[in-house]
Amino acid sequence: MASVSELMSHIKVAMKAKDKDRLKVLRSISAAIKQIEVDERVDVDDARFITILTKMAKQRRESIEQFSKADRQDLIDIEEAELIIISEYLPQALTEQEISELIDQAMDATKAETMKDMGKVMGWLKPKTEGRADMGKLSGSIKAKLS
Repeated sequence: MASVSELMSHIKVAMKAKDKDRLKVLRSISAAIKQIEVDERVDVDDARFITILTKMAKQRRESIEQFSKADRQDLIDIEEAELIIISEYLPQALTEQEISELIDQAMDATKAETMKDMGKVMGWLKPKTEGRADMGKLSGSIKAKLS
């Protein structure tokens, strides 16, 4: 997992190496950070950086899915390449086993027993899984355990 300052140094390295594709993605991440800093008048910390990257990765995955339906391999290749670069800055993904254990811990901690407790479990898990697990899949796993 990298930080905002590391991102800025990686932009300089990409410029010197004349790696246009990588530079484009790194600059888009930087632009997203700057947009939040300007709009909200805050400095982006590491937690918010992960949230930004998670959102960008999710957008790429959704684009890949849409381009697959449209049979546009040229656009899929671009999105996949961007996703790889964005993923380099995200923390290592959790395994299915780790996710299952975290869900069990969350259910114990929140004393969740029914689907009505779903929000409590998600609230407990979100800070621990941000950027490390797909929230849609996580939600499905929680539903399976609660029903």
